[in-house]
Amino acid sequence: MADSTYVTHTISVLVDNESGVLARVIGLFSGRGYNIDSLTVAVVDRDSGRSRINVVTTGTAMVIEQIKAQLDRLVPVHKVTDLTRQGPHVAREMALVKVISSGENRVEALRMADAFRARVVDTTKGSFVFELTGAIDKIDAFIELMRPLGLAEVSRTGIAALARGETTI
Repeated sequence: MADSTYVTHTISVLVDNESGVLARVIGLFSGRGYNIDSLTVAVVDRDSGRSRINVVTTGTAMVIEQIKAQLDRLVPVHKVTDLTRQGPHVAREMALVKVISSGENRVEALRMADAFRARVVDTTKGSFVFELTGAIDKIDAFIELMRPLGLAEVSRTGIAALARGETTI
């Protein structure tokens, strides 16, 4: 019997940096009804023209294996690595969080930001924009704590991830 437990996986894909690659990756997910929780892409080696796509998705073990196999068949994919299955990895996200508040809520927002090591990157008489980097749950917790203090807006980058140690993609 197959395991039907849904698990979140971080998958890194090394691709040629060319037009249409991201559309093909997204098309693979949407065409099969797979959800993307987080998606980042950036050039990682200009000399060889390679980009790295980090996709966070949730599915059963069988679905994750299907996703990896289908990604591996896409051209111009060079390598697909399931960082979650591979072992220890570092995954971080950056968020900008705008809080509009006054009085005690303003002071409390600053205290919470300090506890989470969030930086104030913009301030006005009635608002702050905090920059926060860390694991998804840290950012989620900070956002939830800001809700009653005047949370107005959030922008998140998505996950950037690498395997720990000497392992590379």
